[in-house]
Amino acid sequence: MTVALGTSIRHEWGLDPDFLTVNHGSYGATPLAVRAEQDRWRQRMEAQPTRFFFLELPGALREAATALAHFLGADPEGVAFSPNATSGANAVLRSMRFAAGDEVLHVSHVYNAVRNTIAYVAEQAGAKAVIADIPFPRPEPASIVKSIERAITRRTRIAVIDHITSPSGLVLPVEDIVRLCHAAGVPVLIDGAHGPGQVPLDLQGLGVDWYVGTCHKWLCAPKGCGFIYARADRRDDLHPVTISHGYGGGFTAEFDWTGTMDPSAFLSLPASIAFYEKLGGAALRERNRKLAAEAATLVAGALKTEVGALPEMAGSMGLVRLPIALASKRSEAVRVRQALQAASTDAPAHPLDGALWLRLSAYAYNEIGDYERLAELLPEVLKRLGD
Repeated sequence: MTVALGTSIRHEWGLDPDFLTVNHGSYGATPLAVRAEQDRWRQRMEAQPTRFFFLELPGALREAATALAHFLGADPEGVAFSPNATSGANAVLRSMRFAAGDEVLHVSHVYNAVRNTIAYVAEQAGAKAVIADIPFPRPEPASIVKSIERAITRRTRIAVIDHITSPSGLVLPVEDIVRLCHAAGVPVLIDGAHGPGQVPLDLQGLGVDWYVGTCHKWLCAPKGCGFIYARADRRDDLHPVTISHGYGGGFTAEFDWTGTMDPSAFLSLPASIAFYEKLGGAALRERNRKLAAEAATLVAGALKTEVGALPEMAGSMGLVRLPIALASKRSEAVRVRQALQAASTDAPAHPLDGALWLRLSAYAYNEIGDYERLAELLPEVLKRLGD
């Protein structure tokens, strides 16, 4: 059965009807049905906390992780939960033993929190962060692979690669990148914060060493639901950022229990996956991709600027250059976002290659009228910024 999307399904979320929501990519939006499932788990937990944590949680957590593993095309014993992708990336990078002169490779459009993590571990060991520049705008897959190839040296200990870049929404050719790095003897950590629910995944087929992601974005899970995947030969020396009672007990033992916390976001994930599949699964991804492309073209046309990605490298997010003479700095991007918030809408702006770019998202509750409305209000918002 085909589910009608757009405004006809918006009642499934608790979104503010007076706010134009075209930024699903930052934090997602949890449907009411999934929030209700999370409440049921919380009630079960608080009915008898000791019984829940001691007897019920271990099995329930593994059941939820198994459901996620099936969705990811992964071995259930290689999947564990984390609060978000950044926590997972920290676990991988801080479990490695770097030495002076080692290199950690990442792309120029890396997520800033992960960039900071790389800087931290490099500083601690006297290692070095090496950047593979992404040609921009509208890069071709082969040019990105070539840039990464040029950046690999005999000192490269790990490559940290975004599956979908956060500032620019580019879907990187991760299959080709993983093959390239492995041929050079370089293990790969993929930051898949935007991957699950936006693009199809087969982590075992991909052969990646580690993959971290979030489920509260495109899978609409409750906030704080992320995961870490480790290939079978990459689990023994991998530890969570918080060392706890499970230390030395193996991958799942260490990551499943790092201390008392509210695990209801993790346990609600099967309901999130079911909701996502009810909306269409693969058909929803394709619908969102087409809508994001149409939206970016519409807004770029209204502003008389350009889009940032070729169709083959775009997912459920689109990027549009802003026609404003602001310095291309993070502080100016914040000003743009604050101005849009004041106009009851939200889309993040990012400084890239000497210009400011606006990132648009498309999800099940969006339709083209949302972006027509955005195109109407943007000129006045930008004019006020320039005054």
